[in-house]
Amino acid sequence: MVHFKKFDNGLRLIVKQMPGLMSVTMGIIVHTGASVESDAEDGISHFIEHMMFKGTKKRSAFRISDDMDAIGAQMNAYTSKDLTCYYAKSTTGHAGEAFEILSDLFLNSTFPDEEIAREKGVIVEEINMNDDTPDDLCLDLLSKAFYGERGYGRNILGPRSNVNSFTRSDIQKYMSRRYTPENIVISMAGNIEPEYAEELAARYFAELPAANTEKIIVEVENPAKSLFRKKEIEQIHVGYAFPSVKRYDPLFDATQILNSVLGGSMSSRLFQKVREELGLAYTVYSYLSAYDEAGSLVVYSGVNAGNYRKSVDAVFGCIDDVKRKNISKEEFMRGKEQLTSSLVFAQESTSSQMLLYGKELAYSGKVYDFEERVNRITSVTLDDVMAATELNFNRDKLALAVVGNVDGPLTL
Repeated sequence: MVHFKKFDNGLRLIVKQMPGLMSVTMGIIVHTGASVESDAEDGISHFIEHMMFKGTKKRSAFRISDDMDAIGAQMNAYTSKDLTCYYAKSTTGHAGEAFEILSDLFLNSTFPDEEIAREKGVIVEEINMNDDTPDDLCLDLLSKAFYGERGYGRNILGPRSNVNSFTRSDIQKYMSRRYTPENIVISMAGNIEPEYAEELAARYFAELPAANTEKIIVEVENPAKSLFRKKEIEQIHVGYAFPSVKRYDPLFDATQILNSVLGGSMSSRLFQKVREELGLAYTVYSYLSAYDEAGSLVVYSGVNAGNYRKSVDAVFGCIDDVKRKNISKEEFMRGKEQLTSSLVFAQESTSSQMLLYGKELAYSGKVYDFEERVNRITSVTLDDVMAATELNFNRDKLALAVVGNVDGPLTL
């Protein structure tokens, strides 16, 4: 059972009731993230996410964690390019208490100056950790090569200079524009009565004043650059990004199946050729990254320096083979089954369902329909996947990123 409620102030609630379980996951999703930040704000969405846990009008930072632990609940948050999500998972019997704590930190955080100063050091260390994680660094560099310096090309963490400059005033100004009721979705999934979920949402959020939220269309540059970062490490990490479908493109599902054939599973072309047959990489895969305004089909591999050029040739050999529409009926059906089963598996996770229904409502304003989604996948034909190959793999707009002991960018 799925329950939807829109409050007078614009706030939306979505509840996926899952009887028979003993837990519930509750999320507060804000449709904002790195892609809508200005240069001066770069990194502030992530900074705010951290600061929300640093004390409220009635709870210290320790007490927020302690109160959650006392009821056996789990709480966390994350920031992406276009969403910020705060969530808690509890047993059904403690759902009300967990949501009260979650709501308190979301609505009543005070952002003490001493905590702001302390957290700047924590986030700078997170940036340092990211710089020391070459696969993450490679994919961040790839986003910049594909999207440019702004919008979806921004690193979620932001630059150190920005992090060190943020003030409570900066936080409050950003939140006044982006943390508005019409830009917030409360999503719950698990064993919770919809009426009780609505009562909880109304208790803490219904009195929030309505406010207009600027609709930001993210500009997409697609400079198609080849970037590199020299690091004295054993492996060379390579990322490739081709222009692909947007989030709601008619060929989205066909492209997902195409990705499965190329590098989305252990039976994929990339895994079987580059790793299993040639032994050139331990990690090699592809994935589809889709937003409202643009999308990319990404390939990543981590290889030994001596196999660098061989691996590039092998990756493009797989891509070219797929591009020639050399896809068998068996590969197509396998990709289709994998896509369908991933949706079915997600139906059994309260966390997955909370995010799935919450994201869909935030992105499209619509209630996610599982049966409709499965039917769309079922209706995809092999010809649709062939059509998707025409849309993907445009080398003229290919972006590249390399991290490792190299002296320059990858040239083809």
